[in-house]
Amino acid sequence: MTIASADVKILAMPPDRIRVISIAIVRRGDDLLVFEGYDRVKRDHYYRSLGGGVEPGEHAADAVARELREELHTEIASVRQVAVLENIFECDGRAGHEIVFVFSCELIDRSIYARDSIEAFEHDGAPMRVVWRSVKSFDQQHRLVPEALASLLGISG
Repeated sequence: MTIASADVKILAMPPDRIRVISIAIVRRGDDLLVFEGYDRVKRDHYYRSLGGGVEPGEHAADAVARELREELHTEIASVRQVAVLENIFECDGRAGHEIVFVFSCELIDRSIYARDSIEAFEHDGAPMRVVWRSVKSFDQQHRLVPEALASLLGISG
């Protein structure tokens, strides 16, 4: 299965490695909390749920909690594993391969649900554009990635 993806962090990883990540499905009604990326080669925007790499010896559920703590400065609750996806993709002209643990959860900091955009940062301090985006707004020019996630959530694009 070939799936387009978004994780810009994969670009530093050699193409002969498979990266293991955990992502969080956080909903606000019909909206999904995502970060926005831009593929400079394809010249299109993509959106992915927050999360990141699973460290050696770390459980995937612990990784998603750590990532949201780092990115949004909040804890999570009602964590439930939804799926595990394989994601083979190309971003910015480079190949990537991920195993993606998908978790649904709620944010403890309820004020985040009231904001349309959230100030967030990568582990290196780089800012991330994080927004609530309607599940109906994803299309070929504004892709939710990995594509298997869109299918899993019943989103057609």
